[in-house]
Amino acid sequence: MSKAIMIQGTMSGVGKSLLTAALCRIFRQDGHRVAPFKSQNMALNSYITPDGLEIGRAQALQAEAAGVEPSALMNPVLLKPTTDVGSQVIVNGSVRGNMRAAEYFRRKKELLPDILRAYEQLSEKYDILVVEGAGSPVELNLRRDDIVNMGLAALLRIPVLLAGDIDCGGVFAQLLGTFSLLEPQEQALVKGLIVNRFRGDRSLFADGVSILEQKSGLPVLGVVPYIKHDLEDEDSLSHRLEKTQNTGVIDIAVIRFPKVSNFSDFDVFSQYSGVSVRYISRPEQLGNPDLLILPGTKSTIADMQWMRETGMEQAAIALARRGFPVFGICGGFQMLGTEIADPDETECGGSIRGLGLLPCRTVFRMAKTQTRTEGKFCDVTGFFSCLSQTRFYGYEVHMGATDSAAAPLTDRGGCFCDHIAGCYVHGIFDSAEVSGALIRALYAAKGLRYQGEACDRRAHREQQLDMLADTVRQSLDIPKIYQIMEDGG
Repeated sequence: MSKAIMIQGTMSGVGKSLLTAALCRIFRQDGHRVAPFKSQNMALNSYITPDGLEIGRAQALQAEAAGVEPSALMNPVLLKPTTDVGSQVIVNGSVRGNMRAAEYFRRKKELLPDILRAYEQLSEKYDILVVEGAGSPVELNLRRDDIVNMGLAALLRIPVLLAGDIDCGGVFAQLLGTFSLLEPQEQALVKGLIVNRFRGDRSLFADGVSILEQKSGLPVLGVVPYIKHDLEDEDSLSHRLEKTQNTGVIDIAVIRFPKVSNFSDFDVFSQYSGVSVRYISRPEQLGNPDLLILPGTKSTIADMQWMRETGMEQAAIALARRGFPVFGICGGFQMLGTEIADPDETECGGSIRGLGLLPCRTVFRMAKTQTRTEGKFCDVTGFFSCLSQTRFYGYEVHMGATDSAAAPLTDRGGCFCDHIAGCYVHGIFDSAEVSGALIRALYAAKGLRYQGEACDRRAHREQQLDMLADTVRQSLDIPKIYQIMEDGG
């Protein structure tokens, strides 16, 4: 059986996912077989494993940090919100069904056998498991049937490190308040505190460390600096989604749907100098971007209706009619067509007229497409001819099938018509060949020449993960963490 350590946080967004990724990379660098584990995740950014199963994108990144293939065992329960009060429930990488929040909370203990089975299988294969909690462990109204924080830690006797975010303020209240609200048997599982995202001279926080240790009776295992990185963020808490203004030579505008998913598809563009990616939700924010992107969404029909009600539909159509290039991925691709129908009520039922920018129609069915894919673009004409014959890699995760009367965009589907194109492949821009060709074309359309090199997202993530691990290793008492794992919970 493997050893384990669990990262819990005082609230959502304190950096648990990246601390988990950093420890995975550190333990891997030290020669251990390591894997991440998160029993339950709620996220619209998902990923498809090599065997066609769906997990949270954060766990895929953590697996990459650990140097292992992502597996559904690493995230046995994934919740993908479809409405404000309901989610698609994915268990062991496959859809179990849609549930309203009240039903899920009533039934989630039924998923415990799946969680324990996944943990046990990982434990038999790896030396170390780095376990991530979710949100806060002291949501007092929810703790009775907890399967992701202290409930899981207590059941499996996993030692816990509690992390707080000093950058958002109130770190003493975060850490000491959270610890004080734990039950005595839960407090016994907490072996140390982490102060995350510190800005400035850490020596000036020496008194703060002493106060935390004195009042909690726990060691502070490190003060981690605010790390500027270019790794993907969790859904709604991403700072990327807040950027609405163009700051570059090339302006890429992405429509921020209410249920936007897999916006990490566009992170590669942040690696290119002079390229700005912004997220817009109002027509007046649109302007004249060099490229408009309709991203994925978990609720295509509802978000198409939102486009219509907010005026974003007419703004996008007007921009396309003026000759500006438009690209849609997954749900965004479906919206570019003439109609989206949901006869089996896989989302919300009914049908809706699309933007009508591509001659294609989508029908949702109960079967869900989940597959890794790679291929190449066809002989494309119009603006996106720059992508002709370039090779891509990525994955598909969607409900529905799309029939098109337009020319195929890639040898794996999609279609195009002049300066409008779309497909189902998430990550299609990640390869240096594809992103480089597109950026050069966007520069050329403005009479400019891009002077930099093409960027590959996979290689860049490896560099970023090494940087993250180096910084965290310097900041945390890693030998003490090894000892905590050795002693157990």
